[in-house]
Amino acid sequence: MPEIILNHVTKRFGKFIAVDDLNLEIRNNDFITLLGPSGCGKTTTLRMIAGLETPTEGTITIGGTVVFDADRGINLPPNKRDVGFLFQNYALWPHMTVYQNIAFGLENLKWDKARIKARVQELLAMLRIEQFEKRYPAELSGGQQQRVAIARTLAPGPKVLFMDEPLSNLDAKLRMEMRTELKRLHKDTDSTFVYVTHDQLEAMTLSTRVCIMEAGVLQQYAPPLEMYASPANLFVADFMGNPTMNFLPGTAAGNGNSISVSFAGISASFESDSPIRLESKEVVIGIRPEHIHIVESGGLPATVYSTLPTGMETTVRLQHGSALLTAVVFGDVDYPADAAVQFAFANNAILFDKATGKNLAKGRIIL
Repeated sequence: MPEIILNHVTKRFGKFIAVDDLNLEIRNNDFITLLGPSGCGKTTTLRMIAGLETPTEGTITIGGTVVFDADRGINLPPNKRDVGFLFQNYALWPHMTVYQNIAFGLENLKWDKARIKARVQELLAMLRIEQFEKRYPAELSGGQQQRVAIARTLAPGPKVLFMDEPLSNLDAKLRMEMRTELKRLHKDTDSTFVYVTHDQLEAMTLSTRVCIMEAGVLQQYAPPLEMYASPANLFVADFMGNPTMNFLPGTAAGNGNSISVSFAGISASFESDSPIRLESKEVVIGIRPEHIHIVESGGLPATVYSTLPTGMETTVRLQHGSALLTAVVFGDVDYPADAAVQFAFANNAILFDKATGKNLAKGRIIL
């Protein structure tokens, strides 16, 4: 399987910069998710790698072969890049059976009938759709149609599989099932997957690495759990996680591994295992909801603003002075509105610079 390398790739549409000086390395057998809000450049990036969009500047290499180079005038078409593309709408031929849909591309490649039959049967078994072999797309559910579309894309054995929001047309339950299937498919095919979504939960659950973008600029490229625990900036911290991180503006003073912070009417110390270098006194304290604990005693006072119980966990909004905090309590628990409670911070918080949004330090709040 190939390594994909993007060097200083830029795409302009007139004066609009869709992707700005992107450098990205996708390793063999990775499952990479391009994540970000609508218009951030993720689909444009995917299309440039696949050859469906021409970059303005830069180079793209797939498996050691330069497929695009703006300076040398190299631009291999999609069919020369040995990639497969799964679109948001599955684009199955309605007048063809499942077997015929999967076999169609192989027939165009002039495979012999015996080889086509063996390959189609292999894919039908891999995606567990053998029983639908003679059905037409209109006779299949959305999830079944997606499996057929995946099988058709995988049929020629592409080096890389590109997917542009392939689950967005499915209901919530089916999306969860298909995430499981895609993750297993990645292991079974031993392929490189490049996936586009604006859903951070999909990125968290599927990826080996996440590339998060804003306004065409790469914000962070890291494994999903690393990105969740140590976001590079306020944008990444806000985008990754549901419920979102608590952001508490405040001030800070001092240097070294322990500094003084003041936020939400609380005076405390922020301690880190590495030296903290403040860029200004204006900071933002970031705390994940699961790191705010409701305690029996010895905590800070708050009132319950609202609760959202799901059975497995309850999201609790806490009013502390003028600040609204989000906490997550695990288990089958609930609290009445306006109830008086106490809360404490776990040993996990992040200090951001307010002006730049930069992650200054990961540490803990000591009251």
